[in-house]
This record gives sequence, C-alpha cells and structure tokens, in this order.
Amino acid sequence: MKKLILTTLLLLSWAGVSLGGIETRQFESPEQETAYKELVFELRCLVCQNQNLADSNAELAVDLRNEVYRMLKEGKSKREVLDFMVARYGEFVLYRPPVDKATALLWFGPVIMLAIGLLIVILFIRRHRNRPGENDPDEIIPEDDY
Repeated sequence: MKKLILTTLLLLSWAGVSLGGIETRQFESPEQETAYKELVFELRCLVCQNQNLADSNAELAVDLRNEVYRMLKEGKSKREVLDFMVARYGEFVLYRPPVDKATALLWFGPVIMLAIGLLIVILFIRRHRNRPGENDPDEIIPEDDY
C-alpha cells in the first residue's frame, strides 16, 4: 500500500512539474493571438541566443513573452512591439535583423566567401591543367632527360 501511495505521489509531482511550463493566454481576437505567436518566434532569447522566445524557458524569455503579451493587450501593433524590443535590447533581439550597413557582412559575407573560394578553386584547376608533362601520358619525353 505504501508503494502505491509513493508511486502516485511521485507521478502527481512529476505531472505538476512537467505541466508547469505550459502557458495559457487569453486574447481578444484571433489576430492578436497570431501577432503574439509571430512575435515570440521572431524575437531571440537573449540568454539562450540560439532559441527564440517561444522555445526558451529562461527566466528572461518568460519575462519578454509577458511583455509582448502585455503590449499586445494594450493595443500595440507588431511594429510597435518590435521597435520597443530593439530600442531596449538592440538589433540582436531580432532573429532576422534588417539589411543595413551594420549587418551587411552578416547577410552577404557567406556569399562573398563562397565566391572567393570558387574563384581560388577555378584558378588552381586552370594552373595545374596547363602544365606540360605532369599527367599527360601521350607526351613524348626526350631521351636526353633520362
């Protein structure tokens, strides 16, 4: 009987812990709920850095989700929420920062590096293909070179 009670208590405590992370929010309209979901997926958790607010369980992410929810309930638009977050935390809070002078290397750097790499490979192949006598079995080698 004691084992049954302990097992039941253990299962109930485990269920309470695992269900503790579920957030339920009440929205005034489906558009407001959609805006909330889009925002928490567009904003980066500043603690985790590789997770968005929706996926993170960090304390700061919970606070930021609450802030997004509060602002939307006050009637703020998505743009106003994003502008507030950027003003407060910088462009790092955005998963997709805008293309400007400060982020140009971030956006175009990989393409530039790929182009440079391809150029190096092409030049290397051309240089080694045009060398006489290295890998050409049909080339006649004079007897004096033996």
